[in-house]
Amino acid sequence: MKMKINKLKEKSILILGLGIEGINSFKFLRKVFPKKVLGVGDRLEIKSLKLKVKNLIKKDKYLKLHFGKNYLKSLKNYDVIVKSPGIPPKILKPFLKKGQKITSQTKIFFENCPGRIIGITGTKGKSTTTALIYKILKENGFKVHLVGNIGKAVLSLLLSAKKNSTYIYELSSHQLLDLKESPQIAVLLNIYPEHLDYYRNFQEYRKAKANITRYQNKKDFLVYNFKDKLVREIARKSKAKKIRIDLVKIKKINIPLRGEFNLQNTKAAIALGRILGISDKNITKAIKTFKPLSHRLEYVGTYKGIKFYNDALATLPEATMAAIDALGKDIETIFLGGFDRGLDFKNLAKRILKTKIKNLILFPTTGEKIWKEILEQNLDDFFKIYRVFSVDNMKEGVKLAFKYTQRGKICLLSTASPSFSIFRDYKEKGNLFKKYVKRYGRKK
Repeated sequence: MKMKINKLKEKSILILGLGIEGINSFKFLRKVFPKKVLGVGDRLEIKSLKLKVKNLIKKDKYLKLHFGKNYLKSLKNYDVIVKSPGIPPKILKPFLKKGQKITSQTKIFFENCPGRIIGITGTKGKSTTTALIYKILKENGFKVHLVGNIGKAVLSLLLSAKKNSTYIYELSSHQLLDLKESPQIAVLLNIYPEHLDYYRNFQEYRKAKANITRYQNKKDFLVYNFKDKLVREIARKSKAKKIRIDLVKIKKINIPLRGEFNLQNTKAAIALGRILGISDKNITKAIKTFKPLSHRLEYVGTYKGIKFYNDALATLPEATMAAIDALGKDIETIFLGGFDRGLDFKNLAKRILKTKIKNLILFPTTGEKIWKEILEQNLDDFFKIYRVFSVDNMKEGVKLAFKYTQRGKICLLSTASPSFSIFRDYKEKGNLFKKYVKRYGRKK
């Protein structure tokens, strides 16, 4: 059953999680219901919140506050819980009672948006594909909005949404998890094991990704990666008109993105442009001037004769393998490791052994795990010697990279793991890498 905005008027509502989406949901609901009593809850204590958030809460006299380690006990007092995507549904279950509705800002937007939604998902490449699609449409006269993980929190746009508006929505598995509607045009790039600490199992993660096409009809479109077995299985069950990315024909153009995976991202964006009637000439024009996104195989520069690449968003083994394939035989130094989500590094180890990489700079905790896998795969008949360094900060790692990487070679930050062991997020990791590369690269 759809949750229309006007139906929320008589419901008691709790906004759970005060990150970017949670704050945006709160502001939206406060605008719609200026004097309605709302609940807000977060695992953090109020004193630990950002100053802007604290001030926002203090100014509102129609709020019930639920903060700290027991915040989930408040769930039983509300009809509707607007959950932030970072909160796993499995931790809510013990606190729920019959008849309560769990929703999210993504779900509210899908159920109330009068315009066209183009949804993009995949374990890898969705941000670049989303940005490419946005650029192609924007430069060709479409009234487009970039929303979701890569753009604005979406509820801020709902009150001004029009039938002729198009929303380019980057959708994570967390945002897709509870959807009962799919976008009119969906792009499904790939599915690899990821976020296994969030979901009960890989099957649940895969099922969440499948929601991007599960509710499509015969008038809708699905652009999908036929070469990915799991994507292919999901597409087979889809009712939408299907377009295989691998069959998209393109004229030879200079794509400002490296690697086979980025060619697939570009083909997906081209297919999208063609669906909406944009000429190949105009699509190509937009692609040629596209600027690659930060932290995604980003060329930092050449310092002391060494080429540095920042691929901080590579948080799974397949992403790092794709980066290695894109940059080729000149990679001599690679940064690996981070937070352990229980992923398998066997194929990554095999791939590294086939390269000319000599220096491994390892972060805790999976750095050691990756190194052990390399040792197991490093058989006597092609035994390779590596320089291996365990570090717990970026500054030390970059110094080592300058010391041991030869001129003319590549140093790659592509850790095959999330950042949370020693960095706040991938952005902090990538920015610190760039900061120290530039600092020590300019020293004589």
